[in-house]
Amino acid sequence: MIKYLGSKRLLAPSLAEIARRAGVASAADLFAGTTRVGQALRAAGIRVLSNDTAAYSQALGRAYIEADGSVDRVRLGALLDHLNSLPGERGYVTETFCERARYFMPENGMRIDAIRAEIDRLPLDAVERGLLLTSLLEAADRVDSTVGVQMAYLKRWAPRASNPLQLREPVAVPGPAGTPRMGDANRLASELGDVELAYLDPPYNQHSYAGNYHVWETIVRNDAPGHYGVACKRLDVRERRSPYNSKTLAWDALSELVSSLTTPWLVVSFSNEGFHAPADVRALLEQRRHVAAVAIDAPRYVGARIGIHNPSGERVGRISHLRNTELVFVCGPDRAAVEESVAGVLPVAV
Repeated sequence: MIKYLGSKRLLAPSLAEIARRAGVASAADLFAGTTRVGQALRAAGIRVLSNDTAAYSQALGRAYIEADGSVDRVRLGALLDHLNSLPGERGYVTETFCERARYFMPENGMRIDAIRAEIDRLPLDAVERGLLLTSLLEAADRVDSTVGVQMAYLKRWAPRASNPLQLREPVAVPGPAGTPRMGDANRLASELGDVELAYLDPPYNQHSYAGNYHVWETIVRNDAPGHYGVACKRLDVRERRSPYNSKTLAWDALSELVSSLTTPWLVVSFSNEGFHAPADVRALLEQRRHVAAVAIDAPRYVGARIGIHNPSGERVGRISHLRNTELVFVCGPDRAAVEESVAGVLPVAV
């Protein structure tokens, strides 16, 4: 799985256990990102609708939420062998992310260009395409030279950047096949039908995922966009602004989303470093359901631990703190059921 700011890798098993205890058969992950939570829900036997505005998230959703036993894994292996055997060719990724910027070494950039072009030429169904794109993203992530976000790249090459890019088959996730979507969570909220649980993990500060992971978006879209700045961000990063990244708009967006959802169960997570006060979030959720809340102490993202550096690579300033608190609110139709869903699953009730 690719490196991702705000990843719920450590929290996902507990979220899946909460959903299992709630007795739901279906769930919507409305800000899916890398689909870690959706994968955990699926493995717990829950049918998942995985949604995000990012094209790379939809590709991951095809591979990990939708792909099922009908996938011809022998054919998939042969396709991966074919792609792995391709010689590199200089294209947009090489020029933009290896020469103008330094996300990948040129030899790996050329491999990415060749493989991505060939994926578009192959006769593939939607799931096969998602599996191959996921394999390419994960291979690129293993040889990138960042700290896990693409707002910048390392001044000196990361040791892993010298490794040759190699595609691997995405691991099959057990459980019922789900559905990947790509769209605005607030617009999708009223279209969930009989989905029983909605999981919300919206952006909680000013940092845009469209800017943080623009390289993955460009590789999946393969649209050779215009770019700007040292980081060579897509021009549309400036246009694809989420209200959740605005301090003045985020609360109204969250309130609208919560009020629009008709799912009996609602699980919301965010960091204490975000825009919203925990008491305000709890009050919002209590307007519609019984609420239990828990807090988890967690390490901050790797960039915070590395610290701030000037253009010469010298460390400047001081790191204020290395840990934060992840807050999880669980809302359900019955108080006893809500309390049972979190009892012993997550630590430190608040």
